[in-house]
Amino acid sequence: MTDRPAQRLVALYDRYTHGEMGRRAFFERLVGLVGSVGAANVALAALSNDYARAALVAPDDRRIVTAMAAFETPDGPYSGLLAHPIGDARRPGVIVIHENRGLNPHIEDVTRRLAVSGFLAFGIDLLSPVGGTPPDEDKARELIGALDLKKATDALVAAVSFLAKRQESNGAVGAVGFCWGGGMANRLAVASSDLKAAVAYYGQPLDPDEAAEVKAPLLLHYAGLDERINAGVPAFERALKDADKEYQLFIYEGANHAFNNDTNPARYDRKAAALAWDRTIAFLERRLGAAVPPLR
Repeated sequence: MTDRPAQRLVALYDRYTHGEMGRRAFFERLVGLVGSVGAANVALAALSNDYARAALVAPDDRRIVTAMAAFETPDGPYSGLLAHPIGDARRPGVIVIHENRGLNPHIEDVTRRLAVSGFLAFGIDLLSPVGGTPPDEDKARELIGALDLKKATDALVAAVSFLAKRQESNGAVGAVGFCWGGGMANRLAVASSDLKAAVAYYGQPLDPDEAAEVKAPLLLHYAGLDERINAGVPAFERALKDADKEYQLFIYEGANHAFNNDTNPARYDRKAAALAWDRTIAFLERRLGAAVPPLR
């Protein structure tokens, strides 16, 4: 194996992690592509997330305050990681919506990164009603696939109100979602009249009739090699244009789906991730108000 798996292996892994095939069928295909069970195990290790890489901002970073927080909905409580910089300033709120693996160490780290950048960030666990995100990624994906999307979207709408009313908040709330969470960020932009901005990283595009109902400005990041997601992008963009919706759309050529996930060396693209992050922070500040960095 090379340091970076071949594109055909990345594409196969993407299909597996998004539910197009089961683990057994995926592994059999992987063996067929690389030639042996041993080589397939090596390839799988290279394709999988390594959460030891997750903590770019350590959980005990002294610049920020972190705690688990929860709010009530008609379907029960939802919890998540709340993070904000040290200091009493009121800051823009950002809901962080996880991939189809739930609130894992990577998404917790992204939440802390937003806090270091000066936001009141809330990494919601949308698996809260079923006991929270399990350590096993396959189980997490199974649970995500079984979620009622209407209820999950309603929980995100409630999270907007929850974050806006926090004493640490300036009252303006946006959302950033990744992969499955990117699609949910798009859905939230339709469902919430109070959301001020939504950022979707390689998220499932909305159907054209849904796109016409978007209420918040959108920032859309797509990966040039992501054929599965990109198939729906042209119709989504046409619908946004036809409905005169406010949006920005960027395609990062040569990048794979999940290019922001630095715990996955096979798909992480440092240049694309840095550019998309800079655009995300600037967009959120423009729409939600200036972020207030830590005092120290």
